[in-house]
Amino acid sequence: MAIPHAAKGEVVSLPRLDGADRSTTLVKTEQFQAIHLVVPAGTSIPPHSVAGQTTFQCLKGRVELAFGGRTVTLGAGDWLYLDRGEEHAVEGVDDSALLLTILF
Repeated sequence: MAIPHAAKGEVVSLPRLDGADRSTTLVKTEQFQAIHLVVPAGTSIPPHSVAGQTTFQCLKGRVELAFGGRTVTLGAGDWLYLDRGEEHAVEGVDDSALLLTILF
């Protein structure tokens, strides 16, 4: 069963999703995709790349984001941009939630 996405003009309360135990695609179009990404402490997303330009906005907790031979820590309120096709990996330092946006 497909996960329902937000409709155009629909307000989505991201803080309300903070207790979510899984990641959720909020919207996906031909031009972009927005994902509420849940990364529990001690879990990781292995190295991978995506076809679009990517932004990460940490909403809650802390994650380590590895890319380009370096690792940075994103905490609540931090934002980062990666070019299309750039390989990256994510590890949860704390129970974390991010807003991930991919522009195609």
